[in-house]
Amino acid sequence: MVHQLLRLVAHLPGDTAECGVFRGATSYLICCANEESQARDKTHHLFDLFESLSEPHPDRGVHWSKGDLKCGIEHVRKALSDFAKISFHPGWIPDRFQDVDDWKFSFVHIDADWPEPTSESLAFFYPRIEAGGIIVCDDYGQSTSPGATHAVDHFLADKPEKMLMLPEGGGFLIVKVPTASPARLEQRIAIR
Repeated sequence: MVHQLLRLVAHLPGDTAECGVFRGATSYLICCANEESQARDKTHHLFDLFESLSEPHPDRGVHWSKGDLKCGIEHVRKALSDFAKISFHPGWIPDRFQDVDDWKFSFVHIDADWPEPTSESLAFFYPRIEAGGIIVCDDYGQSTSPGATHAVDHFLADKPEKMLMLPEGGGFLIVKVPTASPARLEQRIAIR
């Protein structure tokens, strides 16, 4: 799905980013799309601790535990070694945004699992996304990361865009494209 969504931004200027990289599989798809893109000068930025999770707070759900999602930066570097236009930003995700403060983006994939980095990622990238660019939140609507869903809904409460749910979980929005509220199908469907 990510690779297909990238087709919608192939013509747009602006770099790409992923917040929460784990082993680099999604970044690999993004880098492939960047190489095929009409705007071939895109650099892909990877933001992650490149360490395991710390102790989760209760509002972060019960699915993850301290030590989960451990993957070092060298593993990700090796997985993405075919690509030249990548930039690593290791550390607590929001603390590294200053590295790209003046940059513009066409696509951002947020997979931070927890509410704080999800919310801060949205707040940072939303004003830096080109019109028509896409933000994907991998954790949106997932029972494993309830705080991320709340963080996204709270951030978008006063924005014209809303998350569109993906069939396998997660969601996306197209920046500067207003989104209608979901249809209330249960009120229209009568079972006979």
